[in-house]
Amino acid sequence: MTRTARIQRRTAETEIELELSLDGTGRADIVTGVGFLDHMLALLAKHAAFDLTVKAVGDLEVDQHHTVEDVGICFGQALAEALGEKSGICRYGHFAVPMEETLATSVVDLGGRAYFVFNADFPTAKIGQFDSELVADFWHAVAANALCNLHVTVHYGRNSHHIAEAIFKATARALRAAVRHDARISDVPSTKGVL
Repeated sequence: MTRTARIQRRTAETEIELELSLDGTGRADIVTGVGFLDHMLALLAKHAAFDLTVKAVGDLEVDQHHTVEDVGICFGQALAEALGEKSGICRYGHFAVPMEETLATSVVDLGGRAYFVFNADFPTAKIGQFDSELVADFWHAVAANALCNLHVTVHYGRNSHHIAEAIFKATARALRAAVRHDARISDVPSTKGVL
């Protein structure tokens, strides 16, 4: 079964089209109007080995928040849709990524309940033109819409760009592990019988 999803979201603030394949090769085609987000989404696709296409037009004359959050919403929805009933997946994933002076760990549970914990401090309010706080907003939107537990911890770091990049890479690798098929499991990995 092909684990893919296509999400369209149109509001008064944004228009987004997103396509996701969980069993891809890391191909990314990203145009959101927010350069740093494009960079982070390309990293996400590459390190998760997902194929990801995102076309977004947002009210950037206001700020980048609506675009970043709404892309997170769409990515979370796509992840949930592509996973389907979640039969045979590993469900859990965790990964630690060093990015020069930074170390970040991400832990995910695709168990059908949303919870988000974000323990990361950014030394600067901006990364170029990008608001550092939008990293947490993006991943909060993903967790809420994918219905997953996501815990992100930055153990230490000095450079805000490196911190953001380590977070995206660690979470990508954690997702890659969690969506992977386990040949020993034919049903959902839960004693409840449903995720």
